[in-house]
Amino acid sequence: MSQKKPLVSVVIPNYNYGRALELCLRAALAQTYEPLEVLLVDDCSTDDSVAVAEACGVRVISTGVNSGVATTRNTGAAHARGEIIVFCDSDVAMEPDAVACAVALLDSNPRIGAVCGTYDAEPLIRDSLIEEYRCLHQYYWLAETEGRIGTVHTAILAMPAQVFAEIGPFNPRLRHTEDGDYAARLCPHYEVHSSTTVRGRHDHDDTWRVVLRKVFHRTRLHIPLYLRRGDLPGGIATGPRASASVAALSAILTVPLAAVSPLWLLLSAVLLGFSVLADTALYRFVLRRRGPLFTGYFVFAHFVVNAVIAAGAGVGVLQCLASQRFRRLYEPAGRGDAVQALA
Repeated sequence: MSQKKPLVSVVIPNYNYGRALELCLRAALAQTYEPLEVLLVDDCSTDDSVAVAEACGVRVISTGVNSGVATTRNTGAAHARGEIIVFCDSDVAMEPDAVACAVALLDSNPRIGAVCGTYDAEPLIRDSLIEEYRCLHQYYWLAETEGRIGTVHTAILAMPAQVFAEIGPFNPRLRHTEDGDYAARLCPHYEVHSSTTVRGRHDHDDTWRVVLRKVFHRTRLHIPLYLRRGDLPGGIATGPRASASVAALSAILTVPLAAVSPLWLLLSAVLLGFSVLADTALYRFVLRRRGPLFTGYFVFAHFVVNAVIAAGAGVGVLQCLASQRFRRLYEPAGRGDAVQALA
């Protein structure tokens, strides 16, 4: 990069996140890095998002028709003037030095094509225990994978505009797993790094229904991509973590069989123990931060989430076997006719 500091465009895709949006925008405007522009790209929200952005003095761009986050990010990138684009979700409030740290990392190594930020251990808006679980869980596994990674986290994603132009836009057909698809296209050509210095507070989902629905459908929809890749990308998707999820679901499914023989109940207990022991480092971390009472809740919540992940993977495999359209979900635009199902 030249000695003159590059203009950074912070692109914030948004759909109906008015309650967290002001915190997100204020944080973007308060970045220590200059020069910087902030663009809100609104995907036809039905709440007060646009009014919130206008009150903050932020330029608002509309997608015109509700199209999903991939199209929303692409629209922002098309309007961005910066040499570096920082995508930031509208429910994330970046730390004041997040953009500066991301630019420094990109500048440190020309092989780095993208820098992914991480979440703070505290939620942006504290609402519920399940939100506290999600916050600590995602903080832990994002911090654990600091350095070069094989995937892309889009909550905070910084990349040179020329790299974005080279790799191409997010797949507009994908409404929920566009990040995995983008990683599959980006990682063979550039290094992607995750950094805890590029951090923000996230307004995590705060109900069991939303959390379980998201983990089920996101897992299900990632299966065709994992099969195309032939491996798991790391981070939250690793062999040991997949084994813990399978064990959790199997522990639940074998309980009814205890009516046939008590040995099934013993097997269920063994599977439960394996699922829990697979994440002992995570539970020790939570215990240090929050104490035994919350850790007990965390272990229960994580067990349930693991079981739902395994169920989503199982349904995804069955869909791959039964549906050519589902198998072709991640084919390049123009070759397939798949349209991702709404989750």
